[in-house]
Amino acid sequence: MTGRPGVTLGVEEEFLLVDGDGRLAAAGPEISEQVDAADGQIEHELRRCQVESATGVCATADEVVTGLGTLRDRLAAEAAGQGLRLLASGTAPMADDRPARFTPDVRYHRMAREFGGIAQASLTCACHVHVSIPDAATGVRMSNQIRPWLPVLLALTANSPFHNGDDTAYASWRHLLWTRWPSAGAPPHFDSVDAYESSVDGLIDAGAALDRGMVYWDIRLSAHQPTVEVRVADVLPTPTEAALLAVLVRALATQVFDGEGPVARPEPEVLRAWLWRSARDGLTGRCVHPRTGDLAPAWQVVNDLVAGLGPWLRANGDDEFAEQALAGVRADGNGAQRQRAANERAGLLDALAWPV
Repeated sequence: MTGRPGVTLGVEEEFLLVDGDGRLAAAGPEISEQVDAADGQIEHELRRCQVESATGVCATADEVVTGLGTLRDRLAAEAAGQGLRLLASGTAPMADDRPARFTPDVRYHRMAREFGGIAQASLTCACHVHVSIPDAATGVRMSNQIRPWLPVLLALTANSPFHNGDDTAYASWRHLLWTRWPSAGAPPHFDSVDAYESSVDGLIDAGAALDRGMVYWDIRLSAHQPTVEVRVADVLPTPTEAALLAVLVRALATQVFDGEGPVARPEPEVLRAWLWRSARDGLTGRCVHPRTGDLAPAWQVVNDLVAGLGPWLRANGDDEFAEQALAGVRADGNGAQRQRAANERAGLLDALAWPV
């Protein structure tokens, strides 16, 4: 197995800003402008109550953990200086009857006009993983390779069971909210770069996406960087869990260099159903196994994924990190499980705020 250890990573995280009672705080642009991003980036987000951070180019899982941790620490410190907290949750968990204002930006306000209630209801926080690619054709093959495993990646990273004060009965309510965008959801299987570009053009021509940056598929070729971007996950509770997602994505992606093909080619509507199931159950129920198309215990599918990726995790130097990080999730549960446990203890806000 080549593993292509030269394949690099980058990770983006989106966060909520809240006051001491967990109510949304419209301070995102001001906080973003005050934070030194070091080797990464701090960006504005769609809503004023959000901030986004991104690592620089990383070669190892430890670099991802360090980069994300540094960015979180700096954002949290700036927020604390204003009496606010940085929340790592895919949705806003606390009840808040005030509308979340849009960030003052021409593009964001155009999105609000064009998409109306979808944009108004869109207050979600995700984790995006970038994997470097030599060319678009390789990126399309990586998209096809990762695509059948999106549901188990969602189950592993689900971290949004609460929304506006209610338990939604889903592990990832963010997934349900996000897929209301007409350009969102799992991508089709693409036979060529031309097929990919034709689909992108179709979304833009229909007005379902204003530009390539609004192609919101769970996997896409980045509009600005030579990367494949995997966007299926909720924002994770910790940098270690975000790095675990990143190394699993890298192992799936680097299989294409050894001629591996996807384990399945589900039709888009079937894959949508698989993702719905994972958004509902998370790790506590069942997930569709892409090798069989049958429901199986979610942890069984996670274990089969990791076992199958063993040669590529080792080739990338990620195997020991993945084993240790996954052991932590087995012991403590994923974000959705920990949110519900913290809510039972009346400590949900403390459990979500960084630093934990």
